Amino acid sequence: MTDAPSHLFYQSRTPRPFLDHGEGIYLFDETGKRYIDGSSGAMVSNIGHSNPRVLAAMKAQMDRATFGYRLHFRTEASEALATKTVSMMPKGLDRVFFVSGGSEAVESAVKLARQYAITQGQESRWKVISRFPSYHGCTLGALDLTGYDPLARPFDPMMRGMPKVPAPATYLDRDNLSEEQRGLKYAEMLRDKILAEGPETVLAFIMEPVGGASTGALVAPDSYYGRIREICDEFGILLIYDEVMTGAGRTGRFLAAQHWGITPDIVALSKGFGAGYAPLGAMVAPARLVDPILDAGGFLHGFTYAGNPLACSAGLAVLEEIETQDLIGNAAAMGVVLMEQLKGLMARYPFIGDVRGKGLLTAFEFVSDRETMEPLPAELNAHSRLVELAYTRGLITYSRRTRGGVAGDHFLIAPPLIIKEHQIGEMMEILTDSLDAFAAEVGLETGVAA
Repeated sequence: MTDAPSHLFYQSRTPRPFLDHGEGIYLFDETGKRYIDGSSGAMVSNIGHSNPRVLAAMKAQMDRATFGYRLHFRTEASEALATKTVSMMPKGLDRVFFVSGGSEAVESAVKLARQYAITQGQESRWKVISRFPSYHGCTLGALDLTGYDPLARPFDPMMRGMPKVPAPATYLDRDNLSEEQRGLKYAEMLRDKILAEGPETVLAFIMEPVGGASTGALVAPDSYYGRIREICDEFGILLIYDEVMTGAGRTGRFLAAQHWGITPDIVALSKGFGAGYAPLGAMVAPARLVDPILDAGGFLHGFTYAGNPLACSAGLAVLEEIETQDLIGNAAAMGVVLMEQLKGLMARYPFIGDVRGKGLLTAFEFVSDRETMEPLPAELNAHSRLVELAYTRGLITYSRRTRGGVAGDHFLIAPPLIIKEHQIGEMMEILTDSLDAFAAEVGLETGVAA
């Protein structure tokens, strides 16, 4: 490839090689160096890279048509994908609105909720409560729901400022409560916030069932999920599950919501839903919300590429791969293996203070003291440094600051759902070598933790 200056820019100036090709869980750069995709990109490539059946389905659609505007034509690809999606959802979630990404899915969910409230004569409902920390997207609407200070603070004057409740980070609590009691405690914080804001003003509560980028695979106690559903029902508030990262099988169920038997009012999907083969996402809702909006004149919202037949053909093939290859079952089984390996790392490195997750959405977090859970000094930039050390060794991981974006370091390990046990071992060998290098570099102890 050319060494000419690039005209592209993204978040930073971190240099990266050119991607040559991908195969399964591996990516190869222009020199032939192989990388294990230990984070599925940004938790996207659920079925791995260059799946021939998905590529063939896309080619077949390309031979027919690559675009048909939804106001002009129905397409077989979008209809078939909608039908397939509904078949994999909890009962009652039977209307699908396609988008191109996670932020669009979240904004679509919020706007559907608002328009439904208006049809019910509840114009006073507009506040969407979310959690801090959390991540729901980078467009201004989704960012207003996101709880991550470095991303949101510069744009505060441009946003309404939606109310927040603490994320259920019970692993940081130092109290005498059981995990069940802690889960209920955090759920009651939502009820308290609704009462403080005025129930008549609250439209919805949005949550990640398993935390994503901002909280690193955070799983609440089981008691939390059912109580949140009860509280939303008590006040007539819509419950939105942001399953952009957790959906499409990543946690060992098609939706993470299914682990707890929860049926949200609205679901946002993306990332693994299209698995990186085409920009694709969806908002899924019940007819009881959608029909009143359509009867009142239509959903006042839309995107040019909504229901694009090429993207939908890819998405349908992805869901068929997930189903026929039992990748949801593999995610559950390999998730157990991966979690045991991460617990082994925690035993070896005293500065790993927590490992957590569900299925193949897992994470570990650095601390300076396990008793207090005090994070490592921010100036170490551990969240970025370990990623670089692993990358140079051929392992791709994903990290963020843990405590609202200003302190703490967590690392997401979320390989494609096709991963095999020996590949997890290969991944962990590189990660162990990288952790050893990081510890030596900053003077942290290793060995069996006391």
